[in-house]
Amino acid sequence: MGLITRGLGPGSSLVASRLVSRVLGSSRGELTSPLYKLVGRGGREGGGRVFFFFLPLRRLSKLAHPVMASDVTKEVGENAALQIPTAGIIVVGDEILKGQTQDTNTYFLTRQLHGLGVKVKRVSVIPDDVQTIASEVAQFSKEFTFVLTSGGIGPTHDDLTFEGVAAAFGEKVKPHPLLVGFISAYFKTDDLSSPAMKMAHIPESAVLHFGEDRSRGIKSRYPIIGVKNVTIFPGVPHLLERAFVLLGKKLFHRPGIGFSSGEVYLTADEVEVASALNDTVAQYPSVSFGSYPKLFHSYYKTKITLESLSADVLVSAEEYLRSKLPKGVVVDYVDDTVTSPWEHIDRLLSSSPSLKTPVQEALDILKQCFEQYSAEEICVCYNGGKDCLAVLHLTYAMMQRHFSTKLQAVYITEDNAFPQVTEFVQQSINRYDLDCEVLPGPMKSALFTLLAKRPAIKAVIMGTRRSDPYSGTLEYFSHTDKDWPPMMRVNAILNWNYSNIWDFIRGLYLPYCSLYDRGYTSLGSQDNTLPNPLLEAKDRIGQVMYLPAYKLKQHEMERKGRILSKQ
Repeated sequence: MGLITRGLGPGSSLVASRLVSRVLGSSRGELTSPLYKLVGRGGREGGGRVFFFFLPLRRLSKLAHPVMASDVTKEVGENAALQIPTAGIIVVGDEILKGQTQDTNTYFLTRQLHGLGVKVKRVSVIPDDVQTIASEVAQFSKEFTFVLTSGGIGPTHDDLTFEGVAAAFGEKVKPHPLLVGFISAYFKTDDLSSPAMKMAHIPESAVLHFGEDRSRGIKSRYPIIGVKNVTIFPGVPHLLERAFVLLGKKLFHRPGIGFSSGEVYLTADEVEVASALNDTVAQYPSVSFGSYPKLFHSYYKTKITLESLSADVLVSAEEYLRSKLPKGVVVDYVDDTVTSPWEHIDRLLSSSPSLKTPVQEALDILKQCFEQYSAEEICVCYNGGKDCLAVLHLTYAMMQRHFSTKLQAVYITEDNAFPQVTEFVQQSINRYDLDCEVLPGPMKSALFTLLAKRPAIKAVIMGTRRSDPYSGTLEYFSHTDKDWPPMMRVNAILNWNYSNIWDFIRGLYLPYCSLYDRGYTSLGSQDNTLPNPLLEAKDRIGQVMYLPAYKLKQHEMERKGRILSKQ
């Protein structure tokens, strides 16, 4: 039985269906319309079965990594002339095939090799069996410039990679004197038949590769084994990664060869842009294209990737693609505006004049806070909402400018919280590398607990705006009430309005809680929050749906979705 989960997008080249038709000796599977391609057929010949899995798009993105037919690389022109080095990766281990261990080595190796200008052509996962290893290694060695194996080189009965690689080249394993010395000194044994000495028995023609990082003065104490064009790595991820970092460039990089890459983000789905993309593929056969739908993303629906050995050709191909796409579908999305926040904040302010005054006002307040209090005295109160996200991002940027320590934060939970909010808060903690206390509400008791655990805290930066309930008389710096924990509340975005918040967040392409894309405009708990009824709409087939929060026009109705709200 065969299962195909890739290459079934709406591209016109019909690679997957025609390939299956050839294999089965049948013309079945030939579809003509890009959209009809998503409907699906199967074929059966000679007792074998091949299944196309055509799933609803919302399922497809989770079960497979869908790409368009144009994802196939056409290695012609300058690519062929420069002889791009290729690689095959063989992962050895029954535990991988049984789902007992998650393979992270493939992800690491493919990214590293790609960065070195090596095109990974195939990845194979095989069991701990000498003949299977030998057959796969022999075949890979003939087909690819480099072969990398991971796993199966330990001291136990099922560690058979050395034996399999030796058999692939008609050799036997024998003890290597240098390895015998290492293992004898470490494991305190001279017995060549001991389990430890099994790791000293390597193929007869093997060579030892010692890694070295001269810039840091690091040299590996134990070697990686190579046999012809095969490099044998350990299966333990941190050992493999450390070895590759020290040896990868030396073993696999060819000077003068490297990929240039680009990305184009679109607010249109694949069907809408398939013709333009396929036209570009035909015009630039030396460029590799990929198309990746993103079904639930706040900023784009499709990501197009381009890759070439020539930076000039890449630029030309991207310009051609943009000229063929429907107007208004390209978005200048930036995947990470957090790592270097000031670069992107400055760019946003230069392109959005309406944000200059509120953002500068908030930065002035935060600057005063950072001048008056030390890092250990400052904490951000964060709940995953849009207002807190805006002030968190600004505070994080100021923290980078004034201090070198982590930003302190507190997340005060509430009963029956939305799971999407809880998940997003954790993502934010990771994204901004926060030193965060997670405390149960209500807020008053949580702040008492916070001070008991971190008595140095004096200032809490809030995401409060003047339009929030009971906030009309607040100042930028407001002490807590007498019966509350003694703290200074810093209200940096006090005068921001609803538009300011969304212009700032979306102008910086900041990730935000997914509920906002489902019509929620003000987040509380599941007990008191519904989608804002003013955002109710109908989809293509007439079903009720809700527009995203940033589409709300009546800003004074921001809290309309709150149950028992006075508005």
